[in-house]
Amino acid sequence: MERAEVFFTDFRTKLDVSQGTKLQNLCKKAGMDKIDFSGKFVAIKMHFGELGNFAYLRPNYVKAVADLVKSLGGKPFLTDCNTLYPGFRKNAVDHLLNADIDGFNYMTTGCHNIIADGLKGTDDITVPVPNGEYCRDAHIGRALYDADIIIVLSHFKGHEMAGFGGAIKNLGMGGGSRAGKMQQHSEGKPTVHPELCRSCRKCAKECGSDAISYDSGKAVINDDLCKGCGRCIGACAFDAIDADFDSVSEALGCKMAEYAAAIAAGKPVFYISLIMDVSPDCDCHGENDAPILPDIGMLASFDAVALDQACADLCMKADPLPGTQLTDHLAEGNCHHHDPFRIVHPNTSWRECLAHAEKIGYGTRNYELIRMK
Repeated sequence: MERAEVFFTDFRTKLDVSQGTKLQNLCKKAGMDKIDFSGKFVAIKMHFGELGNFAYLRPNYVKAVADLVKSLGGKPFLTDCNTLYPGFRKNAVDHLLNADIDGFNYMTTGCHNIIADGLKGTDDITVPVPNGEYCRDAHIGRALYDADIIIVLSHFKGHEMAGFGGAIKNLGMGGGSRAGKMQQHSEGKPTVHPELCRSCRKCAKECGSDAISYDSGKAVINDDLCKGCGRCIGACAFDAIDADFDSVSEALGCKMAEYAAAIAAGKPVFYISLIMDVSPDCDCHGENDAPILPDIGMLASFDAVALDQACADLCMKADPLPGTQLTDHLAEGNCHHHDPFRIVHPNTSWRECLAHAEKIGYGTRNYELIRMK
């Protein structure tokens, strides 16, 4: 496969040029304006940040991308899917409130928010995975599938299970419905915590497999009948049901790559990643630790694999910030070949994700970094 082009610019600006304008110029330099946006629905896939987390991308950057889409004739909307775990983003009502509180609304970004997999994470569509080895089919949020064009706008940061969170994780894991997240995260089935169960039976009403009974007065899931769709997790208002996140790091990364490839198949997809506020853990947490690396820059490409590889390479060349998780681990003698994400989370393996994505034809790790002032 030929080298992919990845365009890069730092965060330096002149007095008369905003960072939003610089981001728009980067996108145009990378060829985003060559996409036919005229009258098309454009999903800007992003992460609204869990309530209490301050490391997520500022709405100002989102507005810059949305404004560019509109100037090219597109109809943008911001989107993400509901989470599998308890929190403020596990149903569309709370998810939209979370987005609004974190500053993502029509007044700040110029476009509306749509939760791609609906009220309870069940509005999805099943599509084949091209060359899939771990997943034959992918369950993705319907609004994301229905979009004519996808722009993947990612905050590049560390991740406690995937090593880092970039374009592939944003689209692959983030675009999966609750059933899709179950398939990627878990080799098992949902688990009931009886001490939290209120015996309201809402989970049983949502279950399409008749797998939930109340013989003991508390919900009990029959693993032989359960299909692992995760509907019960969304139905429970008391966080009494969750999933066992038991996929090992390598399998998780490969599944994310396959999901991203399935979502991207057959339509224009453009990827943007910002390496800033590089927190050691995901924006899914209701808090964030100090950034482990300095703000590096903005990158854009039509190739998600090349983009993630370029972001990782730039991070590995950067000096650690003092007084952080990264320098704490370095002081303990954990160096992992200057890989900040493996140093912070030694049990992760992000390279397998990119290698598998390349293997199934989603993109290439071979890239040319084109710098723009």
